[in-house]
Amino acid sequence: MIRSMTGFGSAEGPVGGVRVSIELRSVNHRFFNPSLKLPSVLSRWEGDVRELLRQRVVRGHVTVSARIAYDDKPGAVIDATRFAEAAAVLKALQTEHGLGGDVDVGTVLRMPDVLRMQREEDGALDTATVEELLAVVAQAAQALEEMRSAEGARLADVIGERIGIVESAVARIAARAPARLTEQHQRLRENVEKLAAGVAVDPQRLAQEVAILADRLDVGEELDRFGSHIAAFREALRSRSPEGVGKRLGFLLQELLREANTTGSKANDAAMLQDVVSIKEELERIREQVENVE
Repeated sequence: MIRSMTGFGSAEGPVGGVRVSIELRSVNHRFFNPSLKLPSVLSRWEGDVRELLRQRVVRGHVTVSARIAYDDKPGAVIDATRFAEAAAVLKALQTEHGLGGDVDVGTVLRMPDVLRMQREEDGALDTATVEELLAVVAQAAQALEEMRSAEGARLADVIGERIGIVESAVARIAARAPARLTEQHQRLRENVEKLAAGVAVDPQRLAQEVAILADRLDVGEELDRFGSHIAAFREALRSRSPEGVGKRLGFLLQELLREANTTGSKANDAAMLQDVVSIKEELERIREQVENVE
């Protein structure tokens, strides 16, 4: 079954001494295009995360975001050494430049690196392993795949209905084509006879030229190719290829549009042209859906 390129998956699990939550969001893209946003303490494993996703996702822009869930709240910690250094520097500057006022505690605490927020769990990730992180990412990727598959099934139903409309229009053209060809053949013969009025024309040569002109209006080959392309399109929709079928469907759509254009240029018949326009409209609607197929 085909898969959509749009999806979302999340998971949470233990990494080191804390819990890490992973969120994956994917949208359509021509290629596999990951974008990772990991906390600095986990960024050293970006390559491993990217490789795991590459094995699970064929196409799509995938955004990966990770968040560390701490159980405790950060507390304020004063660096006594840095406090003393900052106070000494401020007092020295005050004396050197003859400044008034006092160097109070608040002023010193606002100096860089004197006061910082610290958690008891800081350092808990020191014992974390890449296997623990990848296990969480794999769970999120599984959820993403399930959503993409469910969305893909819905897309397959919609596209299948649309291609059925195209198939019906092609069937009407096929039913109309023989009668239209006979009509064109007769019309050509009548027109040539009118133009050749009073001029001796070889009947065999006239019949040959009319047959050649009528053959140029024959859409039999286009209808045969329509049938084979539609069959291939339906087969691709049912495919379970792990490599995805979005590009194949896009190629088949181009071929179907090519046959529609050729049929339209040969048709010279109002009923057939109406069906050609209907086919092109449906192909455009299908293309919009196929752009989101992996």
